[in-house]
Parts: sequence; C-alpha cells; structure tokens
Amino acid sequence: MLTFQKLAQPQSLAEAYEILTAQKNNFLLGGGAFLRLSSARRSTAVDLSACKLSYIEETESEVRLGAMATLRDLEVHPSLRQLGCGVAQRAVSHIIGVQFRQSVTVGGSVFGRFGFSDLLPALLVLGASVHLYKGGAVPLAQFMELPPQKDILTEVVIPKGNCRASYQQMRTSCSDFPLLNVAVSETDGVWKIAVGARPGRAALAMRAAACLEAGAAPEEAARLAAAELSFAGNNRASEAYRRQLCEALTARAVKEVLACN
Repeated sequence: MLTFQKLAQPQSLAEAYEILTAQKNNFLLGGGAFLRLSSARRSTAVDLSACKLSYIEETESEVRLGAMATLRDLEVHPSLRQLGCGVAQRAVSHIIGVQFRQSVTVGGSVFGRFGFSDLLPALLVLGASVHLYKGGAVPLAQFMELPPQKDILTEVVIPKGNCRASYQQMRTSCSDFPLLNVAVSETDGVWKIAVGARPGRAALAMRAAACLEAGAAPEEAARLAAAELSFAGNNRASEAYRRQLCEALTARAVKEVLACN
C-alpha cells in the first residue's frame, strides 16, 4: 500500500502546485481509491478537495468535468446522458459498486492513465481534452502519449456534437478489472475506435477507423483494429485472447453505433 508522511490540503491551485513541486516525491492524492496498487513511500500527499474542482458544468458547446468530480457524479448527471448515447456513463457503471464510484475522481482516473481504466476509452472516442494547471489545454489522445509530469489536471472537457457511441467490455467477474474494453463513436461521418486494458493504456485504432469511414463492414474494421494495436498477456488474459476479444467487441460496438438513433 502506498504510504506518505504528510497530508497537505491547499486552498488554491497555486498553493497546490507549489507544494506538489516542492519535493520530487510529493504527489496528488486524488480520490485515494487506488492507494493499495502501489507499495511506494512518499513525502507529502496533496489533497485538492478544497480547490473547488468538484463540478460538472454545461455550456452550449461542451461539458466540463472538474477533476474532483467523482465517477458517480458523472454517472448520474443528466448532461452526460446526451453525449454519445451516454457512453461515458455506461463505461463507469461497470466499476465495482456505487460506494467505490463515489470516491474515485475523474481527475485521478484520467491523470493516472491506468491501463485498466473503463473511462479513458469512452473519453477518447468523445474527443475529450484535458486542462492542466501549467500545461494548458491538451487533447486527451495527445495527453495519453506524454511522459509522467508534475502538473495538476484541473478539468476534462467533452465537446458536444451529433455523436453516436458504444462501450463494450469483458470481465471475469463484475468486481474485477476488465480483460479488455472498447469504445467506438461516429460523429458526422468521422469514426473513432479506442481499445483499453490491452493491458496497456487505451489507444486509438486509427487505420480501423479510417476503414469504417471508407465504408468497410464492421467485421473488417474489427479485424484491422485487432491487427494494428499491440496486446500483451498477464495473469488475467493472454495476448491471443485479448486480440480475439478486441475483434469481437469492436465489431459489436460498431454495429451498436450503426443501430443507435
């Protein structure tokens, strides 16, 4: 279990960033849901609870998720039901239970870029971007490729649009991490396919999406997605099984998008 010597609860983002960068091993606490996944010992944990980031706001063009909004906040918010057939809400609804989702934060889930994340594939196909305290606005797809950095994710922004989307996943049990997950979207003829729990970070299958835009059948695009992305094995599933799951879940997701009104 991750342990730390001190807990800091700054009242502003400026103060939080100053504490975070004061020592190399200071870190952001987030919701604290995944502390048991690490055995590291750190100096100071920075809690953002007092920085007024527990919001979900809607404008005419986008929905903004504050970093300290929880997955449960996202799951029940009416504005998210209108985005991509509610794909983000459907993705997080598979995560263990309501009590757990009430503690996991949007910022912690996204900034951690965990390979097992259910939320990240959905946000990728929705075309989301992240806002960093120092780094500014960055498309999520670009942020996923960046190395670890000392910064504070303040919010996730999801653009509105005529988007249809689907989320598919496979688990050995409802309380386990996904063996593989897939999100697919179509917005005004532009397709996106994101595959996570490979077991690496979620990634976009660019060639498979282009294949759909050219009029390919769902099964053809699914085979291409399974071929163009990398997969690996671990104690939950083998590389070969994950590749087979990718093909099956992608085809299923594309068909659901095509059937979505």
